[in-house]
Amino acid sequence: MKTELNINLLPWQAADESLIRDAAVSKLKIHSVDITFIRIIRRSVDARGKKVKINLGLEVFIGELPSENESQKFEYPWVGNKTEVLIVGAGPAGLFAALRLIELGLKPVIFERGKDVSSRKHDIAAIHRNEGVNPDSNYGFGEGGAGTFSDGKLYTRSKKKGDVKRILNIFYQHGAQPEILIDAHPHIGTNVLPRVIKNMRQAILDAGGEIHFNSRITGLVIESDTIKGLRINQNEQVLAKAVILATGHSARDIYFQLHDLGLVLEAKNFAVGLRVEHPQILIDEIQYHCPKRDKYLPAATYSFAEQVEGRGVYSFCMCPGGVIVPASTSNNEMVVNGMSPSGRNGKFANSGIVVELRVEDLKSHAQYNELAGMKFQEEIERKCFQLAGNSHVAPAQRLADFVAGKTSGTLPSTSYHPGISPAPLHQLMPGFITSRLQKGFRQINSKARGFLTNEAVVLGVESRTSSPIRVPRDSHSFEHVQVKRLYPCGEGAGYSGGIVSSAIDGERCAEKVARTLTGKDEMLGNNLS
Repeated sequence: MKTELNINLLPWQAADESLIRDAAVSKLKIHSVDITFIRIIRRSVDARGKKVKINLGLEVFIGELPSENESQKFEYPWVGNKTEVLIVGAGPAGLFAALRLIELGLKPVIFERGKDVSSRKHDIAAIHRNEGVNPDSNYGFGEGGAGTFSDGKLYTRSKKKGDVKRILNIFYQHGAQPEILIDAHPHIGTNVLPRVIKNMRQAILDAGGEIHFNSRITGLVIESDTIKGLRINQNEQVLAKAVILATGHSARDIYFQLHDLGLVLEAKNFAVGLRVEHPQILIDEIQYHCPKRDKYLPAATYSFAEQVEGRGVYSFCMCPGGVIVPASTSNNEMVVNGMSPSGRNGKFANSGIVVELRVEDLKSHAQYNELAGMKFQEEIERKCFQLAGNSHVAPAQRLADFVAGKTSGTLPSTSYHPGISPAPLHQLMPGFITSRLQKGFRQINSKARGFLTNEAVVLGVESRTSSPIRVPRDSHSFEHVQVKRLYPCGEGAGYSGGIVSSAIDGERCAEKVARTLTGKDEMLGNNLS
């Protein structure tokens, strides 16, 4: 017999298998010898009370052992001679679309503007040395997408859009740590995720798929309202029966290409703000209500969402024990992001604190129509770059000084490797954003006393939270509303936000392609979700 139960333990108890077993015995009111196997299936930290607890979901086997086939296993058959589907982008949406196409008997051919994950590291290192940005290979572009070197967080609220557990199991099968299958906020870590991405690449290649790096899309081949293929690096033309467009939210040249072709685009809401960094020990003290974190507890995290003057002000991409990184995708802009290694054992905690922007907030950019949000992003990033002295040394300000509208004379230590320089960030963005940020920080401090402090520092600018543009698609077929066989996908198309939701959208697009190209669902057997 197998049964599930939930237990709450102190951190040191949750780290001891024998004490977990004792708790299960007590709750089930059985003898210890009756339990043949215990498996943790859920784990989360509950820091709401004075004493921090660990919530565990257990699967308890009584008089039997778990069967060997309970874990999901994904098989990728040979598709080297099957119908080809072109995929633009090797981020999570593109990679998971490719793996799903293989499961469904189609051959994925991926074109990625950037480099493979190993070569990409050299270009990222150059940014840290303030040697400039390769516009095709950086934190935003390259194999694995923006998430590869930006933390690998797998938490998502998009649980109604697809099977989150399936996505986590695919990551696990390709080398992610088993903890991602049980943690409430799973996280791979920027030191582990590149290896996982390499394994996914190899799975695609072993099944007969193709991945082409350094392959920038410079045009779409469209005839009679149907996409026929792509132009690569100006000269090469590749034809296929379907194209999945999974470019990510920073591929602005793709939006221009679609706009120039007369394809429908839609402006959408997004968010901008700053990245704030505290000493991790301070966040631990605030969240765990004690001067020193228990050795059995992970680095404390936080999530804040406030309403300020009719707009959301919220934390984004919180990185405990992490570092701030330069996330620009060109040489004339300043963008920051955050990441954490798998151990989350750094001295600092950082997060984006951003303000919700709605389309109606951008009246000053109305002449750009659906591209207004993108133009606004560009202007803020270029202004921030100039504020930084035309370098990737980040303009920064102590947090309490920012809220008070005062330029800092000195700055605290930071994890941001290119360095920081005092600057009046309170003058960087329009007043309607800055005032909401300042009030938002005060409201956060009323709930997390000590958060608003000059021990913390804010860096500019956090502007790539999501795409400011949606590439509209038919809700049933997922094809672009004007162009048949073109499937806008993932964050760049405005249909996801984050690694897992992008992976889910990639799989859903692959399934729509399979239905279209085969014409019959029954030909796909039970492979369709």
